[in-house]
Amino acid sequence: MTKDLLLIFTRNPELGKCKTRLAATVGDEAALEIYKFLLNHTVKITENLEVNKQVHYSVKIRENDLWSETTYDKKQQRGEDLGERMMHAFQQGFSEGFERIIIIGSDLYDLTQEDLEKAFQQLQDHDVVIGPAEDGGYYILGMKHLQPALFQDKNWGTSTVLKDTLANLDKEKVHLLPEMNDVDYYEDIKDIEVFQPFLKHVKQL
Repeated sequence: MTKDLLLIFTRNPELGKCKTRLAATVGDEAALEIYKFLLNHTVKITENLEVNKQVHYSVKIRENDLWSETTYDKKQQRGEDLGERMMHAFQQGFSEGFERIIIIGSDLYDLTQEDLEKAFQQLQDHDVVIGPAEDGGYYILGMKHLQPALFQDKNWGTSTVLKDTLANLDKEKVHLLPEMNDVDYYEDIKDIEVFQPFLKHVKQL
């Protein structure tokens, strides 16, 4: 067993319950199709990664879905808010004996397998690795020991998350990855060619 663990946080792909900020512009059905597309992309960039992998479901663990049981361990997210849920996942991972743990979401079209490999490499020489998102949050968080402060007193989903997280890390050796764009709003994807088939009806509005 490698000592590296990738945590993938995912929402169950259900109509009206995923990508709600995106759905406000494109509608629930298009938002669901876009999210399924992003989920499949996340599988492609993680399935061949030579680390242990866990998928943490938001609502209910699904059998026989796109996350193969032979590749991914399946877990249930636990906690009241995103911070609690992430902290519990890290806590569990470290208690299982993993030494380097990275968490990602499942809505990053820009992310590649190589990006994840580089993040794990950087974690060998740094205490914490963070991938800043353009919206002021982050798309990757990695650490070598549990840092509870990172998951407390944050306004999740706002532009202050990265700044407040870095403020907790002034005594740690931190590596910042290149900034990327995660998909939350129509403006995040309106000019990206691969998403155009999902947006034809929006163009006509």
